[in-house]
Amino acid sequence: MKQQFKIIAFDADDTLWVNETYFRASEKAFCRMMAAFMEPDLVQRVLFRTEVRNMELYGYGIKAFILSMMETALEVSQNKLDGTLMEQIVLLGKEQLNKEVVLLDGVENVLQNLAEREQKVVVVTKGDLLDQERKLHKSGLDRYFHHVEIVSEKHEENYLRLIEHLAVAPHEFLMVGNSVKSDVVPVLNIGAHALHIPFHETWEFEKTETEIRHERFAELNTISELIPWLER
Repeated sequence: MKQQFKIIAFDADDTLWVNETYFRASEKAFCRMMAAFMEPDLVQRVLFRTEVRNMELYGYGIKAFILSMMETALEVSQNKLDGTLMEQIVLLGKEQLNKEVVLLDGVENVLQNLAEREQKVVVVTKGDLLDQERKLHKSGLDRYFHHVEIVSEKHEENYLRLIEHLAVAPHEFLMVGNSVKSDVVPVLNIGAHALHIPFHETWEFEKTETEIRHERFAELNTISELIPWLER
């Protein structure tokens, strides 16, 4: 490889496997459940507002999502929700927790290629610890990774701690992910490299208007372009 990094880190959700698609499907189903109390589009707005408000308490992940749906349901129904609908919301969340892990095209080929080159790779993802560990195990990809880091948030401080733990300098670290807000901006701010690979669906909370122009940043269309990019 022409471009040398001691560590290449990968985000998990919507970088290695499908995730946001399931959240949007659950969200739509929930909004339909609440249609007797409020227009689905308005329910979606209340749900998002509730999720953001609860972020500091619950963090990310499906369990936090379930709790926010339950709270939203009580709000939009003015506490008139019956037990049957609440049970349906819980079942909706459990169904999402049990979804199969679907790898994005090219992911395993890229990781296999990097393994053959003896490139150290790690996972850096945020969310619920149990759920992220479960998905990684079900994906079958865990054997490729030197280290797995599951954090509550992707702040500069967390990236700096990880880099220190891995005993590399910031310029020797490359982060690959689908979120400019979480996988790019804080990484560039600490002097590391970032590679953005967009996913076709992005949660409203992760969207940003920031336009990145930086010598340590690049954007690819798919993960399959990673190896050619490294060789360029």
